[in-house]
Amino acid sequence: MKKLVFLVFMLAFIGSSNAYSEEFTLKSDDLRGQLTEEQVFSGFGCTGKNISPSLKWINAPHDTKSFAVTVYDPDAPTGSGWWHWVIVNIPSTISELKKDAGNPQKALAPKGSIQSLTDYGKAGFGGACPPLGDKAHRYIFTVYALNTAALEVDEKTSPALVGFMLNQHAIAKASLISYYNR
Repeated sequence: MKKLVFLVFMLAFIGSSNAYSEEFTLKSDDLRGQLTEEQVFSGFGCTGKNISPSLKWINAPHDTKSFAVTVYDPDAPTGSGWWHWVIVNIPSTISELKKDAGNPQKALAPKGSIQSLTDYGKAGFGGACPPLGDKAHRYIFTVYALNTAALEVDEKTSPALVGFMLNQHAIAKASLISYYNR
């Protein structure tokens, strides 16, 4: 009986460790605990380079039909946070965004993807630029695995509406958080 209980315990442990090792995960070679000058906005009093970081994701759910990526600052003193990047309709065959893919003029984003409005009022990546002297803000980079091949949005769709649609179609999410203050 003890051997049977041990065997069941070991099988359960091995099964749970395999499930854990295959968790949907977002990674970046460019992000650390603190954002750098590369990911800081150029404007509004900030003098960064406004370059979106490279992002890679692994172990997406098998039934994923597309991906989306957002960057959101919940600490912005607006009452509703601040959307820094919204890119949707990334094909399910793609598992990364190249560095500076958030610059629509460079055409580095995956074919068919759409970068919609940010709270800066334009499409594409808009880096960090918290108020001078404010506490460190959290910048949450999130990849969404979606159950639809495409969201019905365009470059002028508000980030709040896209966020609503993302949460309606999300199968799974994976996030990274970096901080920045000035």
